[in-house]
Amino acid sequence: MVDEELKSALLRCLGDEAVRFDVPMAQLTTFRVGGPADCLVEPRDEEGLAFALRACREAGVEVRIVGLGSDLLVSDEGLRCVVVRIADNLSDVSISGNIVRACAGASNAKVARVACEAGLAGYEFASGIPGTVGGAAIMNAGAYGGEFRDVARSLRCLTPDGRIVEVSAEEADWSYRHSMMDDERYVVLSAVLELSFDDPAAIAERMEDLERRRAEKQPLELPSAGSTFKRPEGYFAGKLVQDAGLRGYRVGGAQVSTKHCGFVVNVDGASAADVRRVIADVQDRVQASAGVRLQPEVRMWGFREEAR
Repeated sequence: MVDEELKSALLRCLGDEAVRFDVPMAQLTTFRVGGPADCLVEPRDEEGLAFALRACREAGVEVRIVGLGSDLLVSDEGLRCVVVRIADNLSDVSISGNIVRACAGASNAKVARVACEAGLAGYEFASGIPGTVGGAAIMNAGAYGGEFRDVARSLRCLTPDGRIVEVSAEEADWSYRHSMMDDERYVVLSAVLELSFDDPAAIAERMEDLERRRAEKQPLELPSAGSTFKRPEGYFAGKLVQDAGLRGYRVGGAQVSTKHCGFVVNVDGASAADVRRVIADVQDRVQASAGVRLQPEVRMWGFREEAR
């Protein structure tokens, strides 16, 4: 719970434009569901971010970090903590030669676009991943044969005790949807990416092709958190769901997509409880039919049994 002393400190140092209270998380997640966060902080710069985290740590108040909310399901009850949003205000992207420096709040689409304009290839795979560089670094985001670790060379991070550190690619320990930063609760501030020179028109053509392929195969027209389940070794999550007879399976306003069974979508004013029930039912049915326990790729916050 956020007490009045902490609220006053955040407002005094960051201003009322950067600090809001009782903010519905449905406004900040791509699922478009979720109850209110006690306090939302949107720092304008790294100094403001560091202050907010330090103030919360000293007050003993839990902090959650969110970017564009693209891989997140928040309970209908909301969050009794401070949510720090790293997005629009911390989103600069700069280029020197074939090196891209991107702040954590920059969207993957923006980084891919800026790189394309500069004739730099290698980030096309992420152009349609609806999240930020910070989230991509934490989760080692990947699509269409590419992963964040393929192009990342180093990160600037804020540790839980308030130190700013450089993290090399080796230290990041990236694997499938995993990183050391996630394990150690580091906050990613920025990333250095090493790309390769190519013709901007050719890069743009590849990005357009990926966009077409996504639109054809994925339910982009409906609110979701992207791929709902991690890929089990030796299987495809969507096929397992389909083979279990769950295409179109629905609880309330949440449904297994009829377009791609690896997605749970919000088809009609779903609650977070609806989405969570569909996910749990799919896990149980797939395990019963195929002997495989699907693990959510979506982060679930505020539920009694929280899935990370």
